[in-house]
Amino acid sequence: MSKLVLVRHGQSQWNLENRFTGWVDVDLTPLGEKEAKEAGAKLKGITFQKAFTSNLKRAQRTLQIILGEIGQPKVPTEKNEALNERHYGDLQGLNKAETAKKFGDEQVHIWRRSYDIAPPNGESLKDTAARTLPYFNSKILPEVKAGNNVLVAAHGNSLRSIVMDLDRLTKEQVLELNLGTGVPIIYETDAKGNLTRKS
Repeated sequence: MSKLVLVRHGQSQWNLENRFTGWVDVDLTPLGEKEAKEAGAKLKGITFQKAFTSNLKRAQRTLQIILGEIGQPKVPTEKNEALNERHYGDLQGLNKAETAKKFGDEQVHIWRRSYDIAPPNGESLKDTAARTLPYFNSKILPEVKAGNNVLVAAHGNSLRSIVMDLDRLTKEQVLELNLGTGVPIIYETDAKGNLTRKS
């Protein structure tokens, strides 16, 4: 039975500053590096054959730390923008409290928590899923189905899209799904090759 492990990157500088990050390439904080090490400690004992990450350094660094922690720094890794965070458009770089003042609490809540309404010049969660899932289904899933253990280090919304698909969540349910930074989600294949969530 093969495993698929999904990990949201550790805390980034803009997570700390409560800013909309999206595709802005900010790095991990010291706490984010610690979270990545802790994720690695939880994954010791799993030998990975393949890893995937986004084009953004906070996810790449998280992956690098995890692989170092488990003693597998040379796992073949593919980077692709399909796994990037949701693009927040005109909100990128803005503090979430300042954004609420500028656009109103209700409007910001709609942008953040609706499935198919995007902020100006940005992506909705539906748009993010439309970018992430074809890549997941064509590149990542076949590796798992071939019997490989696969590690994916990415972002809150790209991973929510994948979890929504794997766990068959409704668009209402996925809006309530919150993925913690640096917390591994582990799926395992059954005898028929179907993925079941283990943690």
